[in-house]
Amino acid sequence: MNRKMRGLVGCVVLICCVLNGALGWSKEGHMMTCKIAQSLLEEEAAKTVSHLLPEEVKGELSELCVWADQVRHWYKYRWTSSLHFIDTPDNKCSFDYARDCHDPQGKQDMCVAGAIQNFTSQLLHYKHGTSDRRHNMTEALLFLSHFMGDIHQKLYFQPMHVGFTSDEGGNTIDLRWFRRKSNLHHVWDRDIILTTLADYYDKDVDLLLQDIERNYTDGIWSDDVASWSHCNDLSECVNSWAKESIQIACKWAYKGVESGMTLADDYFNSRMPFVMKRIAQGGIRLAMILNQVFGKSEEGFAAAT
Repeated sequence: MNRKMRGLVGCVVLICCVLNGALGWSKEGHMMTCKIAQSLLEEEAAKTVSHLLPEEVKGELSELCVWADQVRHWYKYRWTSSLHFIDTPDNKCSFDYARDCHDPQGKQDMCVAGAIQNFTSQLLHYKHGTSDRRHNMTEALLFLSHFMGDIHQKLYFQPMHVGFTSDEGGNTIDLRWFRRKSNLHHVWDRDIILTTLADYYDKDVDLLLQDIERNYTDGIWSDDVASWSHCNDLSECVNSWAKESIQIACKWAYKGVESGMTLADDYFNSRMPFVMKRIAQGGIRLAMILNQVFGKSEEGFAAAT
């Protein structure tokens, strides 16, 4: 990694440490996604990922999985803000790339689905030694890792990074989460996972991660892992993952919820499994992409160029 990038990411590592307590589910969810992915990397991919990471994180991708959130408001990276979500029309429980993948000014491909394809393409060029010098491969790795969490974890469409336009990602749907004031966006953004940690894991993220890993190795999701990680055409796969998220948003996030309500045990117990499953899917699919991008095999999926 070049010295300039090492200094930049090192600065962000410090910021992440300072803001550790304030990032909530955003931080824990992303970290678990990246931990799952890194644990599933093949040897060649693991070496390349470690090589691209700054020395300060000692080979731990999860330490920088919130980097994209930390820099999105910096002047240099302000253009990436629209890459964190997909803006779908109200009550359209579907995703159409041509219709939905754009920034507020209408520029196409500026959404999380487009970002995953773009940064994967950059990393593919790195593997083949044809990368554009304008592209920073460490940044591409960090953006890809973060956005794979976004498209799975937080229902990353506007509203919940995957949802509808008018309620600003659920931020205008004010309610109570048990006894505390919140809104629908924050419920899916962090409240569900923080309640899970507090109620069942003594706030220990590693214990929760162990349970998620057991579920996909030899538990309730083990038979689904092969289908989760199957991908020949990246564009089609990303579109499919986005559709999964908007459908969950419609069926489980918004259903039966109105401003002023109190969401408690019934909502938590029925929605929590979806959050955990999406974290697992995001990690497994991120590993799939990195293994195909950095692995020894010449075979891979079709990706945007």
